[in-house]
Amino acid sequence: MHKLFVFFIPLENILRLAVGLFRILRTRGLIPRVSFLTGFILFSQVCLSVCAAPCYGTKMPQKKQFFAGLQNHTLLKRYLEDDYGKMRSTQNFLLVSYGIFDWLSIDLKGGAGDIRQHPVDASEVDYSTGFAGGYGFRLRLLDKKNTKVVFGFQHISVHPKRTYVTGVKNKAVLDDWQVSLLASYDLKYVTPYLGTRWSRVDYIHWVDEVRCRRMSDLSKSVGFIFGFDIPFTQKMWLNLEGQFFDSDAFACSLNYSF
Repeated sequence: MHKLFVFFIPLENILRLAVGLFRILRTRGLIPRVSFLTGFILFSQVCLSVCAAPCYGTKMPQKKQFFAGLQNHTLLKRYLEDDYGKMRSTQNFLLVSYGIFDWLSIDLKGGAGDIRQHPVDASEVDYSTGFAGGYGFRLRLLDKKNTKVVFGFQHISVHPKRTYVTGVKNKAVLDDWQVSLLASYDLKYVTPYLGTRWSRVDYIHWVDEVRCRRMSDLSKSVGFIFGFDIPFTQKMWLNLEGQFFDSDAFACSLNYSF
């Protein structure tokens, strides 16, 4: 029987190392180039190598403030229970976030998405792009100097167009639920964040008028989140986020604050 050894590095030590590295790069004037290069490399590698809803990061609107943005969420793999195999999805959204209080925001999105479901030992079923939307909220638990901790809940629903398999009508809906906990540290030119989440994806499937709901593999419900915000101006920034373990997915958004 194999033993699993897990080594824990105190968060304080990680933050000190990050601050030290930042000071060296700032002294040599390399921060802008390193920030851009890091973002480009992460974006390229995750898109080539990697469902749950994006977590948005820890940047939240203040009270009565709006954020708006354009987002792409690409789900490359999420396993389903039993013999339903796995599914993929590409979603594009218009984002709107509003600050109810300085510590609480509401997140809304609307757009379009598709579903590609691959049963075990069968051909993939493609549902072409239809309506997709979502909602959620974020709650700021800590905001101390450059460090933030945010709890969030997000839900996405994708309703693609029906398709026909061997002459039989098939219809599908993807329902995506998650709760997350993220921590970030502001390095001025880039704000990295990481965290964890619990997520579940439901594949609701109709063959003619017979309806069946299949959940994602519940043994793979806990995931790891890594991402960062890259500011372009005081009001505009790029968000990049990778999602691992529970699903293989990537999200990218361009955002503006009003």
